[in-house]
Amino acid sequence: MNDGKTMFAQIADFVPWKIFGRIIRQYDGDVGVSKLDCAQVFRFMLFAQLTYRESLRDIEVNLSAHANKLYHMGFFQPPAKSTMADALNGRNWRIYQDLAYHLIAHARRLHEDEAMEVDLKETVYAFDATTIDLCLSVFPWADFRTTKAAVKMHTLLDLRGLIPTFIHITTGKTHEVNTLDELAYEFGAFYLVDRGYLDFARLYTLHLAGSFFVTRAKKNTQTARRYSQPVDRVNTKVLCDQTCILDSLAGRRDYPIPIRRIVVKNEEGKRLVFLTNNMHLAPEVIGDLYRQRWKVELFFKWIKQHLRIKVFYGTSENAVKAQIWCAVATYALIAIVKKELGLLSSVYTLLQVFSTSIFDKTPIKQAFLEYTRKTEIPEVQKQPNLWEN
Repeated sequence: MNDGKTMFAQIADFVPWKIFGRIIRQYDGDVGVSKLDCAQVFRFMLFAQLTYRESLRDIEVNLSAHANKLYHMGFFQPPAKSTMADALNGRNWRIYQDLAYHLIAHARRLHEDEAMEVDLKETVYAFDATTIDLCLSVFPWADFRTTKAAVKMHTLLDLRGLIPTFIHITTGKTHEVNTLDELAYEFGAFYLVDRGYLDFARLYTLHLAGSFFVTRAKKNTQTARRYSQPVDRVNTKVLCDQTCILDSLAGRRDYPIPIRRIVVKNEEGKRLVFLTNNMHLAPEVIGDLYRQRWKVELFFKWIKQHLRIKVFYGTSENAVKAQIWCAVATYALIAIVKKELGLLSSVYTLLQVFSTSIFDKTPIKQAFLEYTRKTEIPEVQKQPNLWEN
């Protein structure tokens, strides 16, 4: 029963605290800690993500104003700004990474039956990276450019449920294509990547793992046609469907087998050239698949707008990574809450209601049953289509 529990406490009940405790012990996270253990730090960060807190002082002031409710929310006492700053710098960020991956695994199981826009049984992933700009004088460890610092968030997004399954955080100087080496490829799965990842040696490694890729060719990509498949130019936008080999010594060395080249015309009349190692799907399906890659861009846009990963509470590398992983854990946790409770509202709506009702004691399901009887606010329709039913 949720009677008497604040909305925050109800959300926190979906965190696997026993498993989290094992993760903390694995890293000796609480050894020598007298204030703000790792679990307390996550509670504070979860509160900050759900309520859009902009700074540690902001967190301190808001929680202190509700000091009489904190015990039942799992907090021992209102936090001090300096104590939270020390904790973010000192608690190993890998603890929150492992928690996030556990929540991600749970969220993926709940969303595994969801349909995709492209009718495929196989898993489809979109892989890309986003840059989070930082101030060089405040974050000198985050090398990027001469006058700017940044971190990159490399993300593999499962398009069935829009759940990030792999995240790698690096400094801004790290080239995106290098992170392909960090992926464990899934047999039979499709990987959608843009031209920045066009490295034929790495794509050949993906092929040898039994996986499929779909990407776009660069202007200087040279291929030699072996034969062509017939295409329907009248009823589809496909211009050609060819089986080719790479027409350069370096290309043939890195990718020594035939590759499929498909040319389509988009709505604006622009020619798009796709490369793939899948020889069986219809060419228009390959084009539709690549168009789904845009969803990872929507994911980046969404979390930057609605979670706290652009303004950081600490300046050390550990503090930045801990905050990003807590944001990812929050994203997965809301996906779990939405699915477990059968909530029909969009994730945008969930976060908006949570942000203003976090101290209310209304059961979450009841609150949203009442909410769905009303008209959705217009802004919801302008948000990226994440977890909409």
